Amino acid sequence: MAKIGIIGAGSWGTALAVVLEKNGHEVVIWSVVEAEIQMLKEHHEHIEKLPGVRLAPSIRFTTDLKEAVSGMEALVMAVPSMYTRQTAHSLAAYVSDRQLVISVAKGIEEETLLTLSQLIEQEIPQALTAVLCGPSHAEEVGRGMPSVLVAGAKSRETAERVQHYFMNEAFRVYTSPDVLGMEIGASLKNVIALAAGMADGLGYGDNTKAALITRGINEIGRLGLAMGAKYETLSGLTGIGDLIVTCASMHSRNRRAGILMGKGYSMQQAMEEVKMVVEGVYSAKAAMGLARKYGVDLPIIEQVNAALFENKPVKDAVYELMTRDRKAENDELAWEE
Repeated sequence: MAKIGIIGAGSWGTALAVVLEKNGHEVVIWSVVEAEIQMLKEHHEHIEKLPGVRLAPSIRFTTDLKEAVSGMEALVMAVPSMYTRQTAHSLAAYVSDRQLVISVAKGIEEETLLTLSQLIEQEIPQALTAVLCGPSHAEEVGRGMPSVLVAGAKSRETAERVQHYFMNEAFRVYTSPDVLGMEIGASLKNVIALAAGMADGLGYGDNTKAALITRGINEIGRLGLAMGAKYETLSGLTGIGDLIVTCASMHSRNRRAGILMGKGYSMQQAMEEVKMVVEGVYSAKAAMGLARKYGVDLPIIEQVNAALFENKPVKDAVYELMTRDRKAENDELAWEE
C-alpha cells in the first residue's frame, strides 16, 4: 500500500482517487477551494463534477498543501493545465528529493510551449516526473467501466511504478518511454475535438467527423514527429485512441464547447455553458506556436484558432478547409508512372 496525494479535486482527480483507493492505497485529495473540500467531506461525492460516484470513507480531504504532499510516495497532479505552473511552484517547498509527481492533466503552456511534465520538472527539479494519459473519461473511470491508459516516464522503473499504483481489472495501464509523444497527442486532441464539436453543432454528419478525426491525427502526427515524438505513440492509445474518444463522446467538454460554437455561441459563452475547464481552448494557441517553431502546417488547428480568437464564423472556417488547394493525401507515397 502506498500513500498518494491527489493535487486537484476536479472530476479526473476524483475519479483517479477512486481507482487508487480500490487498489488499497491511502489517498488524500487536495483542493485550494475551501467550499469544494467541505462538500467532499460532507458528502464523499463530488456533486458538481462527478455526481453519483461515491468516495470511500477512508479517502481524506484537505486544503493544506503540506498535508497533501509530506510523507506521500507519489503525488497525482490533476489541476487544470493553466494552473499547473502556479501549483507546482507552491508544491516545490514540500516535495522531497525523488518524490514522484504524476502529471494527469493535458495541455501545453502558451508562453513557453512546454509540456506539463517539462513545466513540472522546471518548477520541482528534485522530483521524479511521470505522465498518465489515454482515452478515458472521468465519468466512466469513476464508475469502474473498463479503461486503458499509458504510464510514461524517462525510466522503465518509474513508469512501471505508476503502472503498479493504478492497474486493476477495470483500469489497464501500459508503459511507454515516449513522454513527449504522449503529451503532444493528449494536448492537441482537445483542439481537434473542438473542431469535431463545431461540425456537430453545424449539423454535419459522420462523414465530416471521420474526416476531422483522420486529418486531425495527421496534423498531430506531423507536429509530434517534427518535435521528436515516435510514430508508434501517436498511432496508439494516447494519440489516435484519445482523439477518437474525445471527438465522439458527449462526456468531452471540448466537444460540447465546440457544439455550442457551431450553434452560434462565442468561445466565452460556450465555456461558461460547459461550466468546466475546456483545455483545448488553452492548447490551441500553443499548438500554433509550436507549428511556427517547427515549420509544420496545421490547417484544422489554424481554423479552430480563428474561430476561437478572431470571431471567425465556424461555417466560414469549414469552407476554407474544404476549398484549400488540391493535394495528395500522403506526399511520401510514390506513383508508378
